[in-house]
Amino acid sequence: MRIGFISTYPPIECGIATYSQFLIDALRDLRQDVYVVSHLGGSGQQVFPVFDYEDKDLAEKAFSTMMRFSPDVVHIQHEFGLFGKHYGVQVVPLIALFKMNQIPVVATLHTVYREMVHEQHVILQNIVQNANRVIVHENYQKEVLLKNISGIDPQAIHVIEHGAREVQPVQNAKQKIGLPENKKVILMIGYFRPSKNFEYIVDLFPEIARRVPDAILVLAGKVRGHEYREYRTRLFQRIEDSPLKERIYVIRGQLEQQIFDTIISAADVIVLPYKINSQSGILAHSLAFGKPLVVSNSGSMQHIMQRAQCGLVSRNEKEYVQNITRILTDEKLACQFSQNALKYVKEEISWRKVAEKHLQIYRELSKDPLLESRTIWVE
Repeated sequence: MRIGFISTYPPIECGIATYSQFLIDALRDLRQDVYVVSHLGGSGQQVFPVFDYEDKDLAEKAFSTMMRFSPDVVHIQHEFGLFGKHYGVQVVPLIALFKMNQIPVVATLHTVYREMVHEQHVILQNIVQNANRVIVHENYQKEVLLKNISGIDPQAIHVIEHGAREVQPVQNAKQKIGLPENKKVILMIGYFRPSKNFEYIVDLFPEIARRVPDAILVLAGKVRGHEYREYRTRLFQRIEDSPLKERIYVIRGQLEQQIFDTIISAADVIVLPYKINSQSGILAHSLAFGKPLVVSNSGSMQHIMQRAQCGLVSRNEKEYVQNITRILTDEKLACQFSQNALKYVKEEISWRKVAEKHLQIYRELSKDPLLESRTIWVE
């Protein structure tokens, strides 16, 4: 089967790019032929970068390039802003062009907010009503769509969790990134932006350190482009003003995959105090390395903690302090969370399992009822 992806793609710095790369690699391991039409900057095997974020003819460029490869199905990875101005409105005519040419379209919605602004609602309504199938990562996201968008078939919306790798932790990780080997590492990692709420844990760290004297706090990340530079400045000032600033480490710069994996491997607990989220690639990476988690009670976080039993949910300052302290001081609990995380990845969300679920959708869309019983897919 020939599958066409339209998505941002590495080495572009973007969670959607990384997601697409892992999913495509897994599909190719299942002997699928995948072509990628990407934003300018993407590169790799059968990757064709042809449009920029604000091209006025973005939809036409993506469509005309993809049609040269005669795809059996096209899969669009959607995030607001990836497809032009006005919240990425050009994704709407893009889907229409494929529909007019009878090419089945699958759209993965990486962000579905419980509360949407008008423009987001308009775009999601058009995607859900016109794509042949829609994929979301959480059950509550499907519920939000069904509640807010009328006239859609519930069977057309599939829930497939964010995939995770099956990997081995990097040995001697603390030493490799210059952290003290005898300390307990509390890690927060990702782009610096207000929704990540990193400053919250910076403020709580002195109380955590009072209970866990060998704890250090590590923040790893950067701002993306010119976004949220003021937030980064405020965050760094909070660190500078902390009475324990000498025990707070900041890792900045481009976190290429090997560096990223080493930082994750160095953590004793990973904290995700997000204010809002739809799904989290950082959470999936944390699960892949079997890291105990302390998370907020927003969105998908608490749902995954319930399913995977790999960490603790926090609703307020007191619970964050208690939960981080508990994991750092209870080796048996931390070990159990780690084992549960690895088991959950292997049995539920490995990229191979995620790819198999996608392939089932692609095949369903591509089959011909008249010949289905005599169809042999060449792989």
